[in-house]
Amino acid sequence: GNMVEWCLPQDIDLEGVEFKSMASGSHKIQSDFIYFRKGLCFGLACFANMPVESELERGARMKSVGILSPSYTLLYRYMHFLENQVRHQLEMPGHYSHLEAFYDDKKGVLPDSKGTPTSQQPVHWLPSIHRYMYPEMKITHPAGCMSQFIKFFGEQILVLWKFALLRKRILIFSPPPVGVVCYRVYCCCCLANVSLPGLGGTVPESKPFFYVNVADIEMLETEVSYVACTTEKIFEEKRDLYDVYVDNQNVKTHHEHLQPLLKINNADKEKYRRLNDQRQMLMYSQEVGEDCSSCEEDLFILFFMEQNNRIFQTLMEVSASQDKTLTAEHARGMGLDPQGDRNFLMDLLEVYGIDVMLVIDNPCCT
Repeated sequence: GNMVEWCLPQDIDLEGVEFKSMASGSHKIQSDFIYFRKGLCFGLACFANMPVESELERGARMKSVGILSPSYTLLYRYMHFLENQVRHQLEMPGHYSHLEAFYDDKKGVLPDSKGTPTSQQPVHWLPSIHRYMYPEMKITHPAGCMSQFIKFFGEQILVLWKFALLRKRILIFSPPPVGVVCYRVYCCCCLANVSLPGLGGTVPESKPFFYVNVADIEMLETEVSYVACTTEKIFEEKRDLYDVYVDNQNVKTHHEHLQPLLKINNADKEKYRRLNDQRQMLMYSQEVGEDCSSCEEDLFILFFMEQNNRIFQTLMEVSASQDKTLTAEHARGMGLDPQGDRNFLMDLLEVYGIDVMLVIDNPCCT
């Protein structure tokens, strides 16, 4: 099995981290990177696999080198260092001086289990475009995380958006490599950003758990909301652990009342068309040199944040009105389909505790 070979500081609790930092099934691939969560901290590890002529090591040497931090937003900065170090550890096992120097340079005070966690907290009021909920996770592979996410899921991102906004437990399955799938977890969380003040005090935080495995089952049993990915097919059978299961581009749920949300409606198609139009305009403006400051990640996050803000602004205004009645006209004004999104709206009101009466019952009148 996996084992922790070396760590600093030596007194830190790393139970289970040897399975989080090396995805199940990694022996079939040459290299990977992996985001994970350990207690109040987030980790990034780089994995590499090298053939060796050693019977003891069964012909292959596999290692991961990783770091833990109270926040995951800056971990990407150390990806290159970790990639170099894992290669170094494969070729020269037991030489830790570079890692020691790195630790001495970067170490900070980690919160203890009783202290206040300093990991990412939900942000409900954002003073500027670059201070949104997940501020700095710039993506390292060339095509860009958001653009790959949109191309991979297509219109299905609108289905994921609804589940993310409802704070459902979303589990994404994929065989290794898992690095790009960790980015899908991040993108899913970005779908649910809201920047209205005063909203969501009692709403569960949308937590990116990144990679999880069977050792995390006990912890997942207690979670009411999360987004995670796994390479272990056994999770599909453990239905009590998730609400939504994503296998490749196939999004499914075993909860009957959530199944209507899997259907793409006309309002979803319209949103997807608008998102693509905005992306095309951004690409055009970059080609003609008018706009170099915007990036696709900003566009993607702002598109969904503005959509979410519009929905909650309308719901809060209706709940503050005298008759508290939400009509088909309101639904259309929020960019929703009065019939197709009825179940979604009802769940939304319940999850966020918004006191509104829904009168979208008669299809012939909408």
